[in-house]
Amino acid sequence: MKPISKIQAVVECKCPRCRKGPIFSGKLYAFKGQTTNEYCPVCNLRFEREPGFFYVAMFISYAMNVAEMITIAVAAYILGVDLTYENLWMYVAIIMVGVFLFAPFNYRYSRVFLLHWLTPGLGYVPDLKQHQA
Repeated sequence: MKPISKIQAVVECKCPRCRKGPIFSGKLYAFKGQTTNEYCPVCNLRFEREPGFFYVAMFISYAMNVAEMITIAVAAYILGVDLTYENLWMYVAIIMVGVFLFAPFNYRYSRVFLLHWLTPGLGYVPDLKQHQA
């Protein structure tokens, strides 16, 4: 089987070490919610590298939220919502709806970005045998 690229592994939320096992159980927008698997089902990598490891994902999620809020505000302005005092609450409402809709996306991909790009010493091992620790 041909190995998948790093970008494809990030988009599909796959394990950073084997690029086969899922990081999350559940769908992105599901009523049940999404949970991070404790271990990769293929290579047995523990995703939470140390206690409190995913606290860093909060900062990544914050940066993603800021970028999304700026993008939504600029898009609203370009689409014709005047930037006046009377329309201030319109901007706030539009931005809050966007933040609410992107929350599951931010939760998931902040953890994926942390695991794939910001964790030193964690990389792809193409010839990894299944269930190695």
